[in-house]
Amino acid sequence: MAALLLVLLVILLLFGGGFALHVLWYVAIAVLVLWLLGFAMRSGNGRWYRW
Repeated sequence: MAALLLVLLVILLLFGGGFALHVLWYVAIAVLVLWLLGFAMRSGNGRWYRW
């Protein structure tokens, strides 16, 4: 019984980690797109965002 619970816990952790990494990839892509847009749309010396 304990082995079954341990296996289910490992599966849950691996699924949760995979889902979190998947979401982090989308966040990284969104930040990259925003950075590229800010780099492309800068006017003169300044940029349209203040990072």
